[in-house]
Amino acid sequence: MTDIAETHFSDWKNREEIAETMIPLVGKLSRDRNVIATVYGRSLVNRSVIHILKAHRAARRIETSELSVADSLKVVQAILELGIRNARIDIGKLGYRLSKQPEGTDAVEYVKAELSELGDTSNVKQEGRDVVLYGFGRIGRLLARILIEKAGSGENTRLRAIVVRQGKGNDLEKRASLLRRDSVHGSFQGTITVDEENCGIIANGNFIKVIYSSAPDTVDYESYGIKDAIIVDNTGKWRDVEGLSLHLQAKGASKAILTAPGKGDMKNIVYGINSDSIEESDKLISAASCTTNAITPVLKAINDEFGIEHGHVETVHSYTNDQNLIDNYHSADRRGRSAPLNMVITETGAAKAVSKALPEMAGKLTGNAIRVPTPNVSMAILNLSLKKETTTEEINAYLRRTALYSELQQQIDYVDSPEVVSSDFVGSRKAGIVDGKATIVNGDKAVLYVWYDNEFGYSCQVVRILEQVAGCKFPEYPLDKK
Repeated sequence: MTDIAETHFSDWKNREEIAETMIPLVGKLSRDRNVIATVYGRSLVNRSVIHILKAHRAARRIETSELSVADSLKVVQAILELGIRNARIDIGKLGYRLSKQPEGTDAVEYVKAELSELGDTSNVKQEGRDVVLYGFGRIGRLLARILIEKAGSGENTRLRAIVVRQGKGNDLEKRASLLRRDSVHGSFQGTITVDEENCGIIANGNFIKVIYSSAPDTVDYESYGIKDAIIVDNTGKWRDVEGLSLHLQAKGASKAILTAPGKGDMKNIVYGINSDSIEESDKLISAASCTTNAITPVLKAINDEFGIEHGHVETVHSYTNDQNLIDNYHSADRRGRSAPLNMVITETGAAKAVSKALPEMAGKLTGNAIRVPTPNVSMAILNLSLKKETTTEEINAYLRRTALYSELQQQIDYVDSPEVVSSDFVGSRKAGIVDGKATIVNGDKAVLYVWYDNEFGYSCQVVRILEQVAGCKFPEYPLDKK
């Protein structure tokens, strides 16, 4: 027994040492090369030793065996030696494939061959793009966290300012404190200080100007050195083309993205589904809703493989700031009742909104929603009638493969545990997570349960759109072969 204990502990310490070696190399790739190292879609940038080892451990459910952190280190070292720039590279997949090569295979030559389609990026250089967050609520602060985390080498999106209405009292310190501490998502990973003299917040070395304004068209961004900026409106106040266009009247602003469903003719984009329809000429874009982002990728995957005749979407959604803490007047039906004490039946436009991103689903879905007393993480229940019969095992196997090896791997995750609950998905960067254990199939009828972090997962989708609009979305490698 002692020998077994020593063996396991010695192996753990060895893997810890390798992960510690990897951390500065991953950081160098991000800062100097704009290369984001991932393990089966999980970013390793600014991550701890434990996070790196857990990401490798998770490969058991993917490749049937634990991924070797030593193989991943070889891949990272090879990427550095090859001078690769401006890409998102899954070192987990490359490391696993490297482990299956004949003994003595040269890691540098292998990685070079695997990434041959990337071409020579050693001299690629692009300018960063200024970003302004208009509003600084739940989504705004999470967008700030993600953008600061992704600051990297500066050749991508740069958070330059936030625009808010000035509050009474110590406004600047309160804004910084809300960014620093979050009751749902935990503490900010880094340091935050307040610059009262220059009216700004400094987060991990990023100076973020705090601009006070009550109208989008009255801000002069150029006076703060901000130019050609993309404005991300997370207030939800201006949702049609006419209203959102007010942002374009501000000096220094060039485009605007809405973090809510857009009305009228505005493009509603679900990243990974119809993001290829974004054109350089597009000035106004909606990132749709959190629920639309969660269900559309799964619906597309199912429709592509099995066909969908029709279906119903029931959303079990965490309460939001729109509801009342205790019973009080509210203009909407039922939402005036206490959010922490009640389940509240309400409407959702997500089912109809799916067709804006996925036209083949037009007229096929109905939807409703129940707000429940949890602060974050929601679930969508998809009750679908398919065009052909299938089985639970076939659908789950297909969705698992889709989550790992398809173009939707950033949008769809898959979990197969009988013990997971909503809080386990706080901080998930995927748009939706299929709960395989809950899947029900009977012939051509299927019921799928999709978890989603309606705050953080959605914010990640918004940032993906932002990066594409900014021209800072880099290709992902290796190209999947399964």
